Parts: sequence; C-alpha cells; structure tokens
Amino acid sequence: MARPSLRSCLALTVLGLLVGCSGSSDTTVSVFAAASLSDAFTELEAAFEAEHPDIDVLVNLAGSSALAAQIVEGAPADVFASADEANMERVATLLDAPATIFATNRLQIVTEAGNPLGIETLDDLSDPSVLFVTSALDVPIGRYSADVLARANVDLRPVSFEESVKGIVTKVRAGEADAGIVYATDVIAAGSSVTGVDIADDFQVVARYPIARLTNREASTTFVDFVLSTRARSILDDFGFGAP
Repeated sequence: MARPSLRSCLALTVLGLLVGCSGSSDTTVSVFAAASLSDAFTELEAAFEAEHPDIDVLVNLAGSSALAAQIVEGAPADVFASADEANMERVATLLDAPATIFATNRLQIVTEAGNPLGIETLDDLSDPSVLFVTSALDVPIGRYSADVLARANVDLRPVSFEESVKGIVTKVRAGEADAGIVYATDVIAAGSSVTGVDIADDFQVVARYPIARLTNREASTTFVDFVLSTRARSILDDFGFGAP
C-alpha cells in the first residue's frame, strides 16, 4: 500500500483543525461588553445559557473605547455592547448588522459612603479640597461627565483619569478620591460602599447603549435577540438600566 504524501498529511491536518474550530465556534459566542454592564451581563449570560445550554457565552468586559480598539485591531468578537454610540460607530464598517439601542442609563455623583463632604450639587465638586476623578474623553463616562459639567458651567481639574467607570468607583470607594461622576447603575451595584447624589435634570445626560453583531453566525444572532427580548429587559430593569 502506498504511503500518503507529506502534502496529503498536511492537508488532512489543516482540514481537521478547521472542522474542530468550526465545531467550537458554533457552540460559543464572544461578547465584548462595556464595563458598566458587568453585573447585568453576568446575569444575562446565566439566563441565556440556561435557555441555550448548547451555547457558551464568553464575556470580555472593559471600557467601550478599549473594546472598540481591540475589535478594530482584529480581536475575535462576535457581539459588541457599548456604553455609547460613538464607540459603536468606530467599528461600524466591521458590523454584520446595524446596531440597536437596548438600554439607557443616567448619571450620578458618587461619593464615599455617607457622603462625608456633604456634596449635594455639581457645583460642590468645584471646591478645591474635593478630589475629583473621571475618565478620558474617549471613554463614554468621561465624555458624558464632561457634557454634564459643561451644562452646569462647572470647571474641574481631575486628580486622575481611570480606564473605565469601574475604576472611578474603585478610587472613590477606597478613599483615594472624594467624588466622581458615574452611571446610576454603578452606584446601585456598589451598594452601601458608596453614596450616590442625584444630578439635576437640567444638567443630566442619558447614556444610550447599542448592541450589534460582528459575525454572521447563528450563535451571535441568538444572543443579540435574547438581549433585545422581554426576559433580558426584566434583568436589565433589575440592575437599574432604563428602556431604550
């Protein structure tokens, strides 16, 4: 019997790898989600996998700007859920279908537990003794915060710029900063470890969260459809996210 050639062996090996990868991709979905969605998407992942036990959700959480940069650089994402439309627009040419707004959020001032400095308004943040922390303008919460402060005509000098909204909450909770501006959902998630102060409606900004597929795969479509479902809407409500 003739022995198979090296070229034939290599071809069979590559084919086997492709089949193996295809089988794996059909049962997983890689979701890139904004840091502010951490708790909600942990719950959504569990609920989705309970309904679809044949699909494994792999969630990558970070600031929307960082996720958009990863996607542009070729990171293997199937779905992108951003905390703003600007970063979704950065990956627009890579989308398999138009983005859909699935949630909204409001902003709050976050302070140390008990609000020891008695911060009540945005103007109180301008006190030189208040250590204010935020994010860079390419991060959604940084841009939203800048918009809110501009509306209130408040000029601040942040002591640091964090990579995501979670970093702002961590700095304030640890006592390394006195206050920041974050999403209302992050104040809820932090519980009694911080205190939230409402921002007047005149200065408020509503954050809009879009979600979109990056790959034309059944698992991607199924996950996005789930996030847009009434079941997911109930979960998002529980975590303080508003309807589109």
